[in-house]
Amino acid sequence: MDQHSPGTSPRLELLRFLERVQLQDLQRTRDWIATEEQLIAAQAERRPAPPPPEWLIEHGIGTGRPAVRVHTGECWDTRSRCKPASADAARRALTEGIPACPQCRPDTALGILD
Repeated sequence: MDQHSPGTSPRLELLRFLERVQLQDLQRTRDWIATEEQLIAAQAERRPAPPPPEWLIEHGIGTGRPAVRVHTGECWDTRSRCKPASADAARRALTEGIPACPQCRPDTALGILD
């Protein structure tokens, strides 16, 4: 006599068992992912932040995005359109007529005055 519940079959019972095993495997994989994400976050917190660039050149909006202002790397008045620059690039921009930020005065810091 068959020992299975009415309305079930050995195949259905095996499929339900397989489903339980796969769900356990999925949960184990999710746990591994969470652990790895925690390790990555902890490592990122231990790394010191990179130093800010010494000089920034702010670019305008639109095609070609011309330079519109030169800043020191610690200026509080920078925008998201700033890119790091070397001291030589900042000097060159200032001598080519790109205005110095009136807040941080990179022209004074670089020894270039009008």
